[in-house]
Amino acid sequence: MPVNNASIDVDIQWALTDTLEASKIQSALTDELIIQTVYAVLNSHNNNVGELTIRFVESAESQTLNHAYRGKDKPTNVLSFPAELPDFIESSLLGDLVICDTVVQQEAAEQHKLIIHHYQHLIVHGILHLLGFDHIEKTEADIMEHHEIEILDKLGIDDPYQVD
Repeated sequence: MPVNNASIDVDIQWALTDTLEASKIQSALTDELIIQTVYAVLNSHNNNVGELTIRFVESAESQTLNHAYRGKDKPTNVLSFPAELPDFIESSLLGDLVICDTVVQQEAAEQHKLIIHHYQHLIVHGILHLLGFDHIEKTEADIMEHHEIEILDKLGIDDPYQVD
């Protein structure tokens, strides 16, 4: 879906079996809002270029993936799977994000955040991981959080790390 010299392609997948819950989320977290969030990140950090999949899943799938790839036997809010291509292959493929609806809803409620804003934050956070940012070391975390805050501010979303 190219826009203004942009080459951004987003595959959005909804793997939620509770159709009522899925339709409730999709009516608020529209494809347009997801794409707007992706564009905000890639406009700031990747010259409006990138292909990625965002898959919204239930706890069981998140837990399975989190256990298989991170050794943690519990669901998590977002998993990032960067594309691993040989250096000689030119591609705009960034990778995949897997976002767990149940965890996102629970965190948003506990943190007194609008669920849509929390989803957008996790999309931003996950894409930054796909672009190579990390938060293992304190200095890396500070840099990544700074970028998240900047991008979310452009989307009209308050600093997610601000404690009330």
